[in-house]
Amino acid sequence: MIDDSTTAGTDTASTPGVPVLTVDALTIGIGSRNNVKSIVKGISLSLTPGRIQGLAGESGSGKTVTSLAMLGLLPSNAVVGGSIRLGDTELVGMSHRQLNDIRGRRIAMIFQDPSSSLHPQLMVGTQLTDHVKRHLKLSTKQARAHAIELLERVRVPNPDEALSRYPHQFSGGQRQRIAIAIALACDPVVLLADEPTTALDVTVQAGILHLLRDLADERQLAVLLVTHDLGVMSAIADDIAVMRHGEVVESAPRQAIFSTPQHAYTRELLSSLPGAEGFQEATQ
Repeated sequence: MIDDSTTAGTDTASTPGVPVLTVDALTIGIGSRNNVKSIVKGISLSLTPGRIQGLAGESGSGKTVTSLAMLGLLPSNAVVGGSIRLGDTELVGMSHRQLNDIRGRRIAMIFQDPSSSLHPQLMVGTQLTDHVKRHLKLSTKQARAHAIELLERVRVPNPDEALSRYPHQFSGGQRQRIAIAIALACDPVVLLADEPTTALDVTVQAGILHLLRDLADERQLAVLLVTHDLGVMSAIADDIAVMRHGEVVESAPRQAIFSTPQHAYTRELLSSLPGAEGFQEATQ
């Protein structure tokens, strides 16, 4: 793990049990000034070091838009209200230049499809080292050594050789592991994972989920896991917030969500899982 004591402010340092990122009354609308469609309607969340916060809901519920807002990646016609605080730093209203110093460095994101998130014409080594040299001021030699360590940690075979290969030369699961390595390269305190296993074969999903769980524990990462699949949540999430139509309708520790869901929509999501009764019993 990179020592960031000289490369980042102390206001985002991770303290066990203390939220490192707090979303308060967040609203997001898309459109022109006089015709704004409300997407997210006043939700609140907190991300804590070492814990995985699940954000579940069907397509169109606003969960992905919420995660994009944390990195300032919404379209130019987005209207954002409320607060997103990284430590003591307010992100809502921050300039693109300021956000560029935070993206990848303090908050990183893993996207749904690694084939889209990795540049097809750049070698893996280039994609792993460029922003490390920018943010952490490492030499080319240091950045390469760091990249090899990261690939070893995410269990990409032959990491030294992998640096000289292109994304299409890897399997889907290996590409997602490389994307995770890139996200971790600058030792962020927050990791956003947007449907990180949806594009993968079922046999590969479990390995990626266990890797995220291990990384959250080892690095004390605060993780937001965005997915429509409560089955995925059951494997690794500590807490789950359920979104519907832009609102959080229920939020509780994982065991409570599966054993005693309070909202009808949560019960509906649970009942749609294959073998729902046996599944809920197994997660309690």
